Parts: sequence; structure tokens; C-alpha cells
Amino acid sequence: MNNGRFAIALHILTLLDKAKDELLSSEYLAGSININPAMVRKELSSLRNHGFVESKEGKNGGSSLAKSAKEISLGEVYQSVRQLSLLGHQKNTPNPKCPVGKDINEHLNNLYNDTELVLIEQLSKQSLADFSQKFK
Repeated sequence: MNNGRFAIALHILTLLDKAKDELLSSEYLAGSININPAMVRKELSSLRNHGFVESKEGKNGGSSLAKSAKEISLGEVYQSVRQLSLLGHQKNTPNPKCPVGKDINEHLNNLYNDTELVLIEQLSKQSLADFSQKFK
């Protein structure tokens, strides 16, 4: 993966699922993930915008799942945090006179997109509830 956002988002969502109806603070979530609470709040904001999380502000505030873990697919979570193609992208412009160079970027992009679609399809076969059950 090209960044750690999927792992962080999945960690947050799994903790929220395990907490059931209890509100969890960004400090608590950050302590479990071992990252800065500001990073957790940023990810919570994104998860809220995608309809996975709801939050209550204030002294007794915190976050919880906005819908059942059975209704959240890992494919949806991946797509919500995806920034770049899984395998990256070609940064240079190859020689257009080269028989390979003139078309390599197009073929690489197709390969990368096809590969990522397989990943999303596999992730979509699992719900957050399925993943969360791995933790006792």
C-alpha cells in the first residue's frame, strides 16, 4: 500500500466496533494506534465524511460507528482512504520514439488499475464485522 491510512482507518473502525455503543476519544484511539491524536482526529473527520463514524464533541464526547460493522465493507474503507494507485505511477516521460517507451505508461496504468480492482473486490468480500471478529 502506498500509505498507512488504510491500516489507521481499519484500526479506528475496529476499536469503535469493539466498543459497541461506548464513545471513544481521539486520545484513546491514538494510544492504541500509537500515533498523535491530531492524526486520529483528521482520519476520524474523513471517516465521518464517508458515513462510517459519528462523533459527539465536548467533555463526554467521542466517536462511534455510524452504522453496523456488518454494513461496512473493507473495500469501501480502502476506497475512502485511497490516494494514489496501489502500485504508484510512472514519474518520467519515456522516449516516444522507443517501441516500448511510447506506450509503457498506458499499459502500466491499465495493469495497475486492473490489479487494484482485484484488491478492492477481495476487500469487499469482508465486512468490518468479519475483520473485527479476529480480535477477542
